[in-house]
Amino acid sequence: MNLKSGQIQQFAVYSQFKNLKEFNNHMEMWLVEHKQEFTKGELVGLKRLVRFSAKIPGVCNAKIGTMLKAIHEEYHDHGISRSTFKRMIQKSIKLGILTVIETERKNGSQSSNLYLFNRFAQNEPPKQQELNHPNKTSNLSETKIQEINKRKEETFDLDYSFTNDRVPKPFVQLVKYFFDEAKTIEEFWRMTQIAAYRGNREKEKDRVLEVAIKSFKQLISKLKSSQKIQKPISYFYGILEKKFDELYYAEIYEMWVSQPNG
Repeated sequence: MNLKSGQIQQFAVYSQFKNLKEFNNHMEMWLVEHKQEFTKGELVGLKRLVRFSAKIPGVCNAKIGTMLKAIHEEYHDHGISRSTFKRMIQKSIKLGILTVIETERKNGSQSSNLYLFNRFAQNEPPKQQELNHPNKTSNLSETKIQEINKRKEETFDLDYSFTNDRVPKPFVQLVKYFFDEAKTIEEFWRMTQIAAYRGNREKEKDRVLEVAIKSFKQLISKLKSSQKIQKPISYFYGILEKKFDELYYAEIYEMWVSQPNG
């Protein structure tokens, strides 16, 4: 698919985000999930591309050379190569973070690409594999079809024992008594990672786990009270943010009182 090049405003229709804040939130979730798959240089390139996608949230039509020049100036003559930037683009496409559309000038020659950031897919079930061609499936017995459908349903309702190994076992052991599905437990932990990342705590594994457990217990306390919570995972995230903020202010206070003249 080739588009005619032009002013960035003409591509606003391709944005998947309501505003810049929503775009930034989705990028934070992408980075929590896939940051470790990029090299330092590639991350520099990705973050620069994100900044160039702020005018129209999630949409960028800048030339690679323009972005590399900006990186070069910001890092005082220690930028990244064009090949590093292109590797970042290919990884982002493969991971589903980015969609790239070629644009062309009026004379038909190729112009700069259109970079479109995708939304981070939350709470979406795994993609169902397509059945065979209708001509072949028509020969399946009704019983066989029911068995296939049953297996699919079971796949989407895996219990806590199928939870990804990245989720700490103490957290799984706590959450499973209230939310038994693996994908729900993983979603609670994903929210923990996002909150920890935003609070610059992602490397403090023990502290993050401690905050997650305390926050979940507070959520359960609310759920057992008369208060109704429409979205427990969102409420849990709010608790996490508050607790990480409290940690930050407690550390600031401790530094202040420890000063000689404090």
